[in-house]
Amino acid sequence: QVPVVESGGGSAQAGGSLRLSCAASEHAYRGNCIAWFRQAPGNEREAVASIYTGFGGGITYYADSVKGRFTISQDDAKNTVYLQMNNLKPEDSSMYYCAVSLNRGRSYCSSGPTGGDFEYWGQGTQVTVSS
Repeated sequence: QVPVVESGGGSAQAGGSLRLSCAASEHAYRGNCIAWFRQAPGNEREAVASIYTGFGGGITYYADSVKGRFTISQDDAKNTVYLQMNNLKPEDSSMYYCAVSLNRGRSYCSSGPTGGDFEYWGQGTQVTVSS
C-alpha cells in the first residue's frame, strides 16, 4: 500500500477555496506528524501546515503566510488529513505534497517541521490560483 496519496488540487480564482486530501496507510497515519509542503519552480520547499495524529493530538502548525486562511484537520476513521485553503492568493500556486514524519512527537510537529525529517512523501497535487 502506498503510504500517502494526495488529491484535491486544481484551479481557483483569487479569493476562492480548495480542499486537499491526504489519505495515508494505517502505519503512516497513526501517531505521526503529517504535514503539507509546497514548492513552486525556482522556490525552496516550504512547510505549509502540519498536524500530530498521536495521543492527545490535533496539535497544529501553520506557516505565517497561510495563517487565518488555511486549516489542517484529521479524520481518524479515514486515516486522512485535509488542508482547507480559503481566500486563496496567486502566490499560493504551487505543487503541494503530503508527507509523514515517523515517531516524532507533538512538540516537533507544532514547531515548524523540516522536510528532511519526513520519510514518506506523496506524489504531489498542483494548485493554481489565478488573479
